[in-house]
Amino acid sequence: MNSSLIPEKPLLISPSLAVTIGLEEACMLAVLNEAAHYLPTRAWQGHQWFTLDNTLITRLMPFWNAYDIDRVSRNLKDKGIILLHSAPFTSSGELQLAFNEQATAPRAAAPAQPAIASANRIAPSWQPDQELLRRLAELNIPEAFAMQQLPEFITYWREKGDISHAWGSRFLKDVIYKWRHHQSQTAREQRELRDQQENAFLNRDQETAMHSQWRPSRDALEVLVKHASISLAFVEDAIPEFILFWKERGDVGKTWNSKFIQHVKRQWARYTSALEHDTEPRRIPESWSPGAEVFDVLRLANIDLEFAKRQIPEFLLYWRESNQVYASWNTKFLQHVKYHWAKQHALATLNSQQVDSHAGNQSTHPATSTRDRSLLEDLTDRSWAQ
Repeated sequence: MNSSLIPEKPLLISPSLAVTIGLEEACMLAVLNEAAHYLPTRAWQGHQWFTLDNTLITRLMPFWNAYDIDRVSRNLKDKGIILLHSAPFTSSGELQLAFNEQATAPRAAAPAQPAIASANRIAPSWQPDQELLRRLAELNIPEAFAMQQLPEFITYWREKGDISHAWGSRFLKDVIYKWRHHQSQTAREQRELRDQQENAFLNRDQETAMHSQWRPSRDALEVLVKHASISLAFVEDAIPEFILFWKERGDVGKTWNSKFIQHVKRQWARYTSALEHDTEPRRIPESWSPGAEVFDVLRLANIDLEFAKRQIPEFLLYWRESNQVYASWNTKFLQHVKYHWAKQHALATLNSQQVDSHAGNQSTHPATSTRDRSLLEDLTDRSWAQ
């Protein structure tokens, strides 16, 4: 007795095959296997090829649209189950295919089940095929970008130890995901750059006075660190000195970043010329004292020389007791003095702001933190020695 709910011949799908390759893929494979019984074939490159046109496909698979047919047939190709010779179905309207099995004789009335490519680990020399690169090109993903992702892709899956029927399909998904992330990140950077340019344009004619919270711009730091190859720590150490000098002068200007770049470059030139050329590490001598070039660097940095000289006894005592060796004690002393000078400047700025607050005055740039360190912590602080 035939049920009215099934007016036509049903599709027979192997449950185990659906688990292995996917339900949609197993469904299309069943339709193709059935169609191969009555469609004419031609032998080419060791396989029997046949063609399904748009009319036949619409009749055999009315439950899918053109994009679904294109997607599922590509999945079967990526899994190594069928071979495709036609252009994408969405543009060609046909499928020219062959089952991925060697043709030894004309197709019999009951053809054998198509062979499924065995799953295996990804090879160290695995490469995407031309069909995969063509699909990336259709998505406007540059081939150079895709190939840049290949070493990381192979390393990841080899370390994980997974096996797969379709490494091409996995690689395609991985590249699409990374390309979308790359595009969103590029768009965000472009927006930030555009905002910076707009702000710079709006503020180009505004003169401002130096203040305690001033910081060099990202462009200024890039000029110093990337292009002039100056240590970022050295640049950071120069900021308090630069702020103190121009705050005391009371000047206003609109080129603070340019002045800061010139200031740091001059300091760096003197600093590097003052480095000792002897690279052999040694303990600090009992009668050590900083060289004259060290005080030239400090004078250029607008650091009080008397303040620097007062640091010598503590510096000598600490390094004699630590018994460590260094190639340049002049460099260590420069770092020590610059650290304490910047620290004293920060404390002086905080005390000034607290006095203004107690006097009922509004500070233009209020302190962002309070001093909660004990005297013992200050006296035992040796972070400058790191």
